[in-house]
Amino acid sequence: MITFKQLDAIYWVSELGGFEAAANKLHTTQSAISKRIQELEDAFGVPLFDRSRRTARLTDKGLEVLALGKDLLERRDHLVERISDEAVIQSQFRIGVTELTGITWLPQLIARIRERFPRLKIEPSIELSSELYSKLDNDQLDMIIVPDVFSDARFISQPLKSVENVWMAAHGTVPEGRILALQEITEFTVLAQGSHSGTGLICERWLLQHGVRMRNTLVSNYLLAQVGLTLSGAGISYLPRHCMQFLVDRKMLQILPTTPSLPLVQYSAFYRADRQAGLTATIAELAENTCNFNKLYFDRLPTTE
Repeated sequence: MITFKQLDAIYWVSELGGFEAAANKLHTTQSAISKRIQELEDAFGVPLFDRSRRTARLTDKGLEVLALGKDLLERRDHLVERISDEAVIQSQFRIGVTELTGITWLPQLIARIRERFPRLKIEPSIELSSELYSKLDNDQLDMIIVPDVFSDARFISQPLKSVENVWMAAHGTVPEGRILALQEITEFTVLAQGSHSGTGLICERWLLQHGVRMRNTLVSNYLLAQVGLTLSGAGISYLPRHCMQFLVDRKMLQILPTTPSLPLVQYSAFYRADRQAGLTATIAELAENTCNFNKLYFDRLPTTE
């Protein structure tokens, strides 16, 4: 049987021009190199080196064996590289996030993943929490980043950061400095996220626990549409405080302080328990270290007055 050690021997003897140099390269003895070459010659039944010369020179058959052997050695090296080095992974990774993650720190996360795994094909998906959860359950996604409202022993949950939501309205809706009782919220049209949204579900449950039932509600499944409607004065809404602060600073939105204030929304990365080792767990750690809901990635774009 031909071995990689024998092919290494013929390659390096040819490359370096001698048995001793090949032995030094392969960290073995000259006699061991000679033995490997002899085993190859016995296997093929013909000499591979012309021993009538002072330097090691391949015969015609030796050149043929070397050409085929180099291809096998390159394939071996490629296999070893793929297995031993995470950075050369060439598979795909399907990650699903909600809109808030998509417009805040998703670009930074993708950059971190590409830095860590340059050849990994990343396939992001931005959808509602319930849709993402269903796709994770059906193995259509490898990981989802959503508000932590799901409990399933089949999935690993990696806690990330919490989002502070506050009531907001178009600037000038309520006199500055006024603190609203929670029941006063019902006097306004409330622009809410639906129950398919993790944040919407958390806020809906929380309001019911406090005995608050909205009289007039407009439901939007999209955060940016919710922001746009709030800016237009169509109603008030609960929005992530820190990443919307630039609109408050520009006096386009105002914060409506309430007693009690809205609950924090904990975000987590979820992935299947049978994939807790390797690539998926590493990306979950990258998400934990990258997560930052404080700024929109486009909030510094130039605006027209």
